[in-house]
Amino acid sequence: MAALNAAGAAASAAAAPTNIPAERPAHNPWAIALTVTMATFMELLDTSISNVSLPHIAGGLGTSYEESTWVLTSYLVANAIILPMSAWLSRVFGRKRYYMMCVALFTATSLLCGLAPSLGTLILFRVLQGIGGGGLAPVEQAILVDTFPKEKLGGAFALYSMAIVTAPAIGPPLGGWITDSFSWRWVFFINVPIGLLSLLLSSRLVHDPAEFHEERRQARTGGRLRIDYIGISLIAIGFACLEVVLDRGERDDWLESHFIAAFLAIALVAIAAAIWWEWRQDDPVVELTLLRERNFAIANVYYFLFAFGLFGSTVLIPEMLQTLFGYTATDAGLVLGPGAAVITLLAPFVVRIVPRIGAKRLLGASFTIAALSFFYYSGLTTETDYFHFTFARCLQGFGYAFMFVPVSQLAYSYLPRNKNNKGSSLTNLCRNWGGSFGIAFVTTMLERRTQYHQNVLVSNISSSGDTVRQFVRTSSRYLVARGSSTPDAIHQAYGLVGNMMTQQATMLAFMDCFRLLGVIVLLGLPLAFFIRRFTIGKTGGGAH
Repeated sequence: MAALNAAGAAASAAAAPTNIPAERPAHNPWAIALTVTMATFMELLDTSISNVSLPHIAGGLGTSYEESTWVLTSYLVANAIILPMSAWLSRVFGRKRYYMMCVALFTATSLLCGLAPSLGTLILFRVLQGIGGGGLAPVEQAILVDTFPKEKLGGAFALYSMAIVTAPAIGPPLGGWITDSFSWRWVFFINVPIGLLSLLLSSRLVHDPAEFHEERRQARTGGRLRIDYIGISLIAIGFACLEVVLDRGERDDWLESHFIAAFLAIALVAIAAAIWWEWRQDDPVVELTLLRERNFAIANVYYFLFAFGLFGSTVLIPEMLQTLFGYTATDAGLVLGPGAAVITLLAPFVVRIVPRIGAKRLLGASFTIAALSFFYYSGLTTETDYFHFTFARCLQGFGYAFMFVPVSQLAYSYLPRNKNNKGSSLTNLCRNWGGSFGIAFVTTMLERRTQYHQNVLVSNISSSGDTVRQFVRTSSRYLVARGSSTPDAIHQAYGLVGNMMTQQATMLAFMDCFRLLGVIVLLGLPLAFFIRRFTIGKTGGGAH
């Protein structure tokens, strides 16, 4: 009998895969979460921190401001290309190895960006930086899902949400302060020590789970790690062209520009072909068939709506405060900060109440409150003070605080464990596109609505000529009494009328944009009724 048992054990050992490493000693999951969140925070910060430095970059490198905007576009294009392919790349190289490659590339190119002697080399290094940064957020999310047990996953996503919300908020004021105090080059240099620390901690703490090694082994033996040249090419071309359209459309007057029209046509054709091609593949680069699962598809829509509202408002608020109210970049950043602080403070509380209240109710309430904050913004005036701006941002943060934990758990509620990598790529892709579409939407609508309100106000001024003439007479008398000549005083009085009209038209345009953001974000409320029921902290259906 003993001999039979020994023979059976020997046979089992022979049948077991020999290339799966033994389980690593367990590390504190929160140490792992902080390590990977550090790099993601650094990458998300870099998407917004360099915006305010563009005039200094243009002056320092001897180029025009319009040319310097390619510093932003090149990074976003590279980021958009690599995001959907991050799951496939992590399986090709190994998730830990690919993650560390991304951190290393992002850190090295940050140093090179700071040392760039010309605009051309800076744009080249920004492309490489975007390639490195694009893989960080999806891989981090997959690492969190595999590191934490189901019942503690909400806390991990709460930490992740702090990075997602805080980084874009502090980017512009931090970039302005660094540029004013030191040099625009330090906007890139600050990534280097953070990246090196992240590399050191990742090498010690992060490990691929045994299931992931087994998945890679089966994919390798089954020939599924082949390079899908057609799919990768279509994705790269389509997403790159679409990002260029979204980032530069308003500057180039959208379809009035042959450049934008051509890129949009290429993007639509390439993306449609990529969807058709990837849907027919057994092991696609981007697994769109995951969207057949209702909860996962709804979660992706929520990520899009969340980023649409967050990034759209993060662009609108500082521009409004600096254009109409005379705030500095730092002061405008102080208005954004309290919203992120609210999310940070509420994160531990949200983790506790999600299992009791349920994802469906929390998500419906979250997007309703966020929409109400935008409607609150739409009722402000040119006389509004700092307190009311901050209150509106805190209300927005209060709404979003109850969104991220339940929507992250919603995404993985019925998703098979071996699909975590590809699922995180899709969710981060939707979040990324939500931000790009939101920024493009608000910049375009702000321009169009400003023109509309100016036309309306000009017609009203023309129809109320007596009132305007009375204002000009009163103002010119005052200016003459202050020492101006009569012609100069009349000219300055008409200038005051024009300035007031422009200010009011711009303010009304900002209010329209906030109102439209509120309507779009409010779509998250009826969407909650279609969520398939699942239990927080437990496996959904037969997913795992």
